[in-house]
Amino acid sequence: MDDKTARLAQQLKNNPAMLRSLMQSQDGQALMQLLTRKDQGAGLQRAAQAAANGNPAEITSMIQNLMRSPEGAALVERINKAVQK
Repeated sequence: MDDKTARLAQQLKNNPAMLRSLMQSQDGQALMQLLTRKDQGAGLQRAAQAAANGNPAEITSMIQNLMRSPEGAALVERINKAVQK
């Protein structure tokens, strides 16, 4: 995960209202679709549980994979810009 994405994750972790707003946005919904389309969310659920238990490696890997696609990278960039406003 690059520094910009790590900062975004930390901002969202520290601001639940911002996270709720993001998840209700069109980009937030698109992000969820990208993260859950392979296995209907099972992998995301496992990764989130592991992160909650102190092991962020799986969720980090998911984000890195997402960022490798032009669609995913553009989406994360839009989310970064929206959060910085």
